[in-house]
Amino acid sequence: MPFISKIQRQSDYRRFSSNHPIVIDNGGSYFRIGWAGESDPRVIFRNIIQRPRHKITGETITVVGDHDPALLKYFDCTRSGPRSAFDSNVVYQFEIMEYILDFGLDRLGADQSQINHPVLITECLCNPVQSRSKMAELLFETYGVPSVAFGVDAAFSYKHNQQLGICSDDGLAICSGFNTSHVIPFLNGEPVYEASCRTNVGGYHVTDYLKQLVSLKYPHHMSHLTWEKVEDLKMEHCYIAQDYASEVRLFQREDKKAEEKTRCWQLPWTPLPVEEAGPSEEELARKAALKEKQGQRLREMAEAKRFNRINDLENETRDLEMLLQRLRNATEHDIPSILAKTVYTSQQEVESALSKATQSLRKAKGEPIESVEKSDPSSADRYNLISIPDEMLTPDQIKQKRKQLFIKSTSEARQQKKQKQLEEELERERQKKLEEERRLENPEQYLEELRAKHRDLSEKVEQRKRFKTNGGHTNGNQNGSGGVGRGERLNSSQRERMRLLTTAAFDRGKGEDTFGARDEDWQLYKLMSKDNDDDDDDKPDADEAELTRISSRLLEIDPTFFKSEPGGASSSEAPRFRPLTKEDFQIILGVERFRCPEILFNPNLIGIDQAGLDEMVGISIRRLGSKGGGVEERITDSILLTGGSCLFPGMRERLEAGIRMIRPSGTAIKILRASDPILDAWRGASTYASAMQFPQQTFSRMDYYEKGEDWLRSYRPTYTI
Repeated sequence: MPFISKIQRQSDYRRFSSNHPIVIDNGGSYFRIGWAGESDPRVIFRNIIQRPRHKITGETITVVGDHDPALLKYFDCTRSGPRSAFDSNVVYQFEIMEYILDFGLDRLGADQSQINHPVLITECLCNPVQSRSKMAELLFETYGVPSVAFGVDAAFSYKHNQQLGICSDDGLAICSGFNTSHVIPFLNGEPVYEASCRTNVGGYHVTDYLKQLVSLKYPHHMSHLTWEKVEDLKMEHCYIAQDYASEVRLFQREDKKAEEKTRCWQLPWTPLPVEEAGPSEEELARKAALKEKQGQRLREMAEAKRFNRINDLENETRDLEMLLQRLRNATEHDIPSILAKTVYTSQQEVESALSKATQSLRKAKGEPIESVEKSDPSSADRYNLISIPDEMLTPDQIKQKRKQLFIKSTSEARQQKKQKQLEEELERERQKKLEEERRLENPEQYLEELRAKHRDLSEKVEQRKRFKTNGGHTNGNQNGSGGVGRGERLNSSQRERMRLLTTAAFDRGKGEDTFGARDEDWQLYKLMSKDNDDDDDDKPDADEAELTRISSRLLEIDPTFFKSEPGGASSSEAPRFRPLTKEDFQIILGVERFRCPEILFNPNLIGIDQAGLDEMVGISIRRLGSKGGGVEERITDSILLTGGSCLFPGMRERLEAGIRMIRPSGTAIKILRASDPILDAWRGASTYASAMQFPQQTFSRMDYYEKGEDWLRSYRPTYTI
């Protein structure tokens, strides 16, 4: 598979002899490789791979380390996220590890088929023998390495700083890395692994916690909160609080010191274009005059079109009337010759065309359209019994006559209803046209009037609903609990029935129950049982229909209007949406600055029930108690901080305060920071591999084939050489 990288390939690989070791710092975050004896590694890259697929060809490539953003143009990087060979800080995905070693050795300039140099590679504290065996198998079988040596990165960093005179032979190394944090005691320059302590919290967890907090705080800026950017924010702004509880209270009180400690990250933002000054009065007057002129022209064109339409319809009506008059005066023999010169085939068709033309003419003139019954050629036959008296008809003909009367009355009612609907439609069109003209004349005034009318109608409808529910509290029948009496919940028809029942009960309250003996009692029963359909309280209000119409109109012309939900607030004014400003594209880091690194001392903040850094120091010191000879006092006088997570400001002071709380009063505590917490592990390994005694600390490929994993289980290098 091809590799994509911006790292330049080294060209001096052949200048080094075959017995010159290659030093590899295989960290959970970065992979560093170089030559023994040098001060800096030759190649450094992220210890991850990615397998994106080409958007067109579908070809898969292997991206080792940080990918080039230009790849996003051609490759789909969303479906293949970054993958690491580590689980916590132990290598377990050796297929990925092989890709990383291939890339690292290729950038170093080596021929991957055969590596003739000894290799020193770092590993985590108390690395499982299975992981160490698989790594040795990979180096021996795949690359043909002649010999291999393993060492703990924190131990190499401590030895490098010991050579620089920063720390002494007896001390503690606190290594807070990418995935885990370790505390390793040193006696006489050698690590005491039996007294070491480990916590599964590191820089990865701090970054992930910060990303979660900021994402919850600013969910609309998720696209900007990439892992790389959050990592930069962590290294630039986060710090360790000396007293976490008091620091939190400081931000809760919104103290001035809290404002000074708050940091702001400005996201990319493009300001809106500045609106130009409004037009002058002369410009407004000129535009109004031009608009009026254009409106007058449109009205004249519409009037001319309407006049032509009316003229054409009048001519058509006159011609049809003349044709119909000729047909009525002509004989049956002459009618076909007259119709042959027209497009009509019968006299009834001419009458129907005349009726339609008359209706169209009245509609064009704006006059109400009269109901014109369609001429039916068989109408005389259909209703031939209506005009004949019943005395002259047989019983069957009388039944037929009633049926014809019913059909005719139904047809006439249908025509009247259709005519009424047509007139209502014309009236609505006319009102809509007038309303649109009013809106075009003054849109702002029209909109304000419509809003005011909607507001008044909403209040009126809501008030009527409350009155129906509570009775308006007009009769003073309010119970002691502040509720509403039954009489206030009844409408007018129900209150009338209640009055009748009360009157009947009062009149019949004494003596024998004789209700129903008189006709008046049954009249009272009818009144009580009557369903008052004509009650105004139960009819749908015309105001609600008008309110619905106005709401629909406002939804069309006013983008800021929203229709209030039933039972909700009666206000119809929506909040005015303001344009986005520079402040809307700012991410404020306040309490997050010290809350995220606090998990190094309190892992329970993210649900990990393990010890913090200061508590781990106490655990390691207690485990050294069996050594005797004042070891506990000596090692606290040389505590070295190494690893990328030890770069947070305030780390040294916080650790010193925490260790003093668990040590006796007067104990000498001296906390030192490594010269370079990130690269000192590789530099210490480089110095270790360049020593003369280094070949005695390695095991060869032949030893691996003969002794196997059992020898690797007992393998432990000596760091004092």
